[in-house]
Amino acid sequence: MTGVRLFEAIDWGSPWLVPLRSIAEPLIHAHNWRDALNAAAADLGLYNHRGLPIHFVPQASLPPDIAYEAFISQTGAVPTRDNLHDFFNALVWLHFPKTKVRLNALQAMALEELPRVAPTSPPRRGPLRDAATIFDENAALLVVRDLGLVEDLRAHRWTEVWIERREQFASDCDTWLFGHALIEKLVTPFKAITAHARVLVAEPAYFTSSMEDRRRWLDDAAVATLKGDLKTADFMPLPVLGIPGWWGGQDRGFYADTAVFRPKKRTSV
Repeated sequence: MTGVRLFEAIDWGSPWLVPLRSIAEPLIHAHNWRDALNAAAADLGLYNHRGLPIHFVPQASLPPDIAYEAFISQTGAVPTRDNLHDFFNALVWLHFPKTKVRLNALQAMALEELPRVAPTSPPRRGPLRDAATIFDENAALLVVRDLGLVEDLRAHRWTEVWIERREQFASDCDTWLFGHALIEKLVTPFKAITAHARVLVAEPAYFTSSMEDRRRWLDDAAVATLKGDLKTADFMPLPVLGIPGWWGGQDRGFYADTAVFRPKKRTSV
């Protein structure tokens, strides 16, 4: 698929893609986007956790007996198909390199520690690898200065946060997409798309800083939270098209759709 055809479905005016545009534009206008991608990675000086340069290679370079994450760890090569899923993955590598490197290190560590059913079988999945994969594929980074808003979101008080406290959310919260599968889904958006949100608390200065300064802060802040005890319970569900300004018709009726904006399940005592 040519670059033009590959990228023509993307609406770069979408609010969730604004942070990615400056990195994406040179790639989508290049004669060969993978070559441009590798040039950008080299210019940024991207290296994996073993000190090997990150570079993007055709999917056929991945041996059939090596897990994708292990291959990146062992070689620095990121198998990349000619599709939007892998294009967005590559963009995130350029956008949040420290966090991607740390995730790959965690995934590789989990693979090394997990037993195989048989010598030729793939390694079993485990909680760390599951959580790292969720982060990699579907995470959103929710930056806040008011944890009260976060508690309301955790309690699924959608209308209170996104209608009654809409202006406060706009001034005190900032949402960046990280998961490349999540970004791909939003190429053809539908109301029920839900991210696994990671909450990061920022000082007030963050909210008046430039886009580039925010990106750098986010990469440092996100990587600092990634430890060997990462688990799926660390994430919070976030229906991203409920974020003010990310979708049309966001009135009370919009948020009353309990198939998307689900009430919090009551726990038994």
